[in-house]
Amino acid sequence: MSPASPLIELSGVSARAGATTILRDVDLVVNAGEAVALYGSNGAGKTTVLRILATLLPPSAGTVSVLGADLGSLERFEVRRRIGLIGHTPALYPELSIRANLQYVASVGGFDFEEVENVLATVGLAGAAGRPVEAASHGMQRRCEIARELMRLPEVLLLDEPHSALDESAVELVAHLVELVTERAGCAVVASHDRHQVDKLTDRHVMLTGGSLS
Repeated sequence: MSPASPLIELSGVSARAGATTILRDVDLVVNAGEAVALYGSNGAGKTTVLRILATLLPPSAGTVSVLGADLGSLERFEVRRRIGLIGHTPALYPELSIRANLQYVASVGGFDFEEVENVLATVGLAGAAGRPVEAASHGMQRRCEIARELMRLPEVLLLDEPHSALDESAVELVAHLVELVTERAGCAVVASHDRHQVDKLTDRHVMLTGGSLS
């Protein structure tokens, strides 16, 4: 991949669920250092776009390239670890503590456990680190996911309604995470209906209406 290559490129992407068309001929390019807001009403297809970019859902038609990898091929497995997703439903082990969830990520990613303690302090969870995720509030779970991505600092960051259940101090953590990723020549796509918050941390926006981008 040359330095000028887009980090994300969707061309003619469509997605269907049974007889229902969710996305229709979506084209999108996101470059290094860029944060893009993806707006649309509930059911517009925002989450589907993110799931496709995260290699969790194949498109019904079209091509998807992330970090130079064709996600329609086995290359998707090579770039998956370089993509970070914070979705609607927390991707955490509910029976494990907040700390143990992050320690697992650290062990898989080759990070020192000291970094776990650092990010716990950064997101304000040091005092609740021993709490099982299933006993933590949604806001705490979201902070834990932010901590995970602060530790990983993925090259492509995907956020789905990232401000949901967050207080003002945690909203600032989202902005900090996006800034760190883009400063390192990564990129971010932020799906939301909250333009007031998301406009502050993105460079431009695209609108999903009826499964199509405008």
